[in-house]
Amino acid sequence: MVDIGKISTEKRNENTRNIDLVSTQEILTMINNEDKLVPIAVEKALGQISNVVDVVTQAFQKGGRLIYVGAGTSGRLGVLDASECPPTFGVSKDMVIGIIAGGNKALRFPIEKVEDSKKAAIKDLKRKKLKANDVVIGVTASGRTPYAVGAVEYANELGCQTACITTSSNSVIAATAKHPIEAITGAEPLTGSTRMKSGTAQKLIMNMITTASMVKIGKVYENLMVDVQMSNDKLVSRATSIVMDVTGCNKDTAVAHLMKYDSVKFAIFSIMSKIEDKDKIKEILMDHNGNIRESLKRL
Repeated sequence: MVDIGKISTEKRNENTRNIDLVSTQEILTMINNEDKLVPIAVEKALGQISNVVDVVTQAFQKGGRLIYVGAGTSGRLGVLDASECPPTFGVSKDMVIGIIAGGNKALRFPIEKVEDSKKAAIKDLKRKKLKANDVVIGVTASGRTPYAVGAVEYANELGCQTACITTSSNSVIAATAKHPIEAITGAEPLTGSTRMKSGTAQKLIMNMITTASMVKIGKVYENLMVDVQMSNDKLVSRATSIVMDVTGCNKDTAVAHLMKYDSVKFAIFSIMSKIEDKDKIKEILMDHNGNIRESLKRL
């Protein structure tokens, strides 16, 4: 039996004790007031988040991967963040990975018991062929979920950099991970329902980790996604707008370069450098880890 009295996310929230007695508007106000506390909790953890971003950036630069591991809501959020990286930043689907206890079925249906198994986490990481240059982030609101803790312990044994995202204080996983992130969000509006404040904090932090690390490895120019994949009409329009915005060219020029190179980054670099040869552009960008600013400095 887990002593949930020691888990801060399981405590009763006095601000919402009468949530079942008030009007719809008052219910929403109570929830909203609690949600306002989440960014403050995340802000207090920015130093810890910064450390993890630097670790992840270094791993990416050396060919390593970022792997989120979690159960339930925490696992689903990890899978969500990982799945959004390829279309947003043009990276391989294997660069950022989300592993959820119970596998893909658990994304839609609760498979609760598996979260209690450290062995299951180890098995799942072995299936992904975990290597020492990977970063494993255990995600657990309570900070004690055996599946997430077991993943971090196993990654530590292999010499990986490890981190965690937890919303509970004095947690097991924070003591286990090399780079803990602790955003203490307090009691939930509904006692123990960590899909609420805790889940919001986890999503904010994951957004920060992947976005900031992608910025640092050259996937962003100014505040534009220059490696966005043109996989639908909206994204083709966005790509065209990005090229026009950065270079000041007209729409016809932007479209022509996008058609020629099938790459926002290549189109921008070609227009700004006046280099047309695709192999030459690729060589220069690769020499500078895909960073447009650094590549242009060479010229």
